Amino acid sequence: MSDAAQPTAAEVRAAAEAVKTALDRHLAAVERRSGEDDPAVYEAFNELAAAAEAYDELLYDRYDEVTPFEIPGDDALPPYTGPEEPNAISVLIRRDYAVAEPQRLLAQAQRVEAADVEAGTGIGAGAAGTVHGALGTLFGEYEPDEIASRHKEFGLEEGDSTLWVTASDEQPDPGEWLEEPFEHVDPEQVVCRFDVSTVFDDDLDEDEDEEEDEDEVEVEGEIDDADDADDADAVEDLVTGLVEDDDIEPLDRTDR
Repeated sequence: MSDAAQPTAAEVRAAAEAVKTALDRHLAAVERRSGEDDPAVYEAFNELAAAAEAYDELLYDRYDEVTPFEIPGDDALPPYTGPEEPNAISVLIRRDYAVAEPQRLLAQAQRVEAADVEAGTGIGAGAAGTVHGALGTLFGEYEPDEIASRHKEFGLEEGDSTLWVTASDEQPDPGEWLEEPFEHVDPEQVVCRFDVSTVFDDDLDEDEDEEEDEDEVEVEGEIDDADDADDADAVEDLVTGLVEDDDIEPLDRTDR
């Protein structure tokens, strides 16, 4: 970032003061809350998160420093305030892809285009000659769910995805929201949402690595505590000898 675009020290200081104010308001809202889903607490929480994020960005831009705060994402939903018995629902889906293999994408789209021309349903070759044209051809030919299950065939690499189910009292009139299909989503009417991201996979991998490290420490401790063996090899020889000793008879449960 150029010096001209950097925030001033006064702007960073003002952002820090905004965090302090938002922190006080959040604590006050928590102290006065009327229940677990108090909307005042939720609002104060969002204000504090926004103030902390703004301060973090200005601090980094001005001084190349960061805060220890972990700014929450937008995946936390407010309390549901929609109808108890909805008469209609809307399903909103977003799936992100990276165009990992453009040539594969183009080849698949050109096959679709050639088949349409041969069947007399296509308007002619050429639309699938560019990446954006190929995307239009493939998404016009296949359902989004089929593309999701066959994305590698089309040269695409999966990114994050999310699915929201929102409730309403009435189904909108035909064509009512088509001009702005994603502009009128009320988070408080979201019945449920499902997110898929490699971030979650990374968290699981870290947990598994920690468990493996703990198992290794426990094994090492058992070897160190073996008083009758000088090292791990001695312990193994001792166990092997006992197992292979033909003179050792199994314990008869009736003699106990």
